Amino acid sequence: MRPVHNTSYRYPHEDLILTLTLMLVFGVIFFTATATVCGSVLFVGAMLIIAYFATSNQHQSLLKTAQKVTPQTHPQLYEMVEECRATLQAEPVQTFVANRNALNAYTFGLTSPKVVVIYSALGDVMDEDEAKFIIGHELGHVRLGHTWLNSLVGGMAGIPSPFMGAILMEAAFLWWNRACEYSADRAGLLACGDVNKAISALLKIGVGLQVSQGMDAQRALQKLRDEMNDTASNFGELFATHPMIAKRIDELKKWAASAEYGKLVRG
Repeated sequence: MRPVHNTSYRYPHEDLILTLTLMLVFGVIFFTATATVCGSVLFVGAMLIIAYFATSNQHQSLLKTAQKVTPQTHPQLYEMVEECRATLQAEPVQTFVANRNALNAYTFGLTSPKVVVIYSALGDVMDEDEAKFIIGHELGHVRLGHTWLNSLVGGMAGIPSPFMGAILMEAAFLWWNRACEYSADRAGLLACGDVNKAISALLKIGVGLQVSQGMDAQRALQKLRDEMNDTASNFGELFATHPMIAKRIDELKKWAASAEYGKLVRG
């Protein structure tokens, strides 16, 4: 696939949600007596310093407990990361494989190079195209600025404020987090180039390692749709960093059928 030089695949509401989140954060700062502007700035600065040292410690821990991906240690995975990075025009990253029995991957870092961590269990259930979706998803977070913004906006959302104000800021921040996941899913689709493989990767993550190995796609999707139709699950999503998998699949299918996606694929 040709390199994607722009970020027009960003989920359309992500910037709006971030703007509303920031407006709400500053609104709470302005209208509450418990947090002065000066105190809030100091708080955000302290949170950023803490985040910087936390990510540094996490990086050092990974060097001791996980295996760094290089052309020598994981040649196939290294090539996949570089291919996805070239497609999305993402900055160089350090990739690690952590020995974990869970289907997960994540990225972190305030400064470059950002770090992508892939759990080893993914290699047991994902084929190459599904793995590219996972890698592309994480690189999408890097390319779109989510990785460092998460630390910045997260620190702002933690500014001391009255109880209701704190709840509103946290909910707004999580709302933006969920929008970021939709954008990163689009990046994953661009990286793997196959919507069916992107969906199957999400299905496997959604139903978990133990279930995914013995469940067909239709039953897995039905299981996730039952969750989407559950009132308690929908309420719980308000305080979650990720949208429900069934919603992510629906959004991805809708975007894959759009003219915008076709234009990006054609270059």
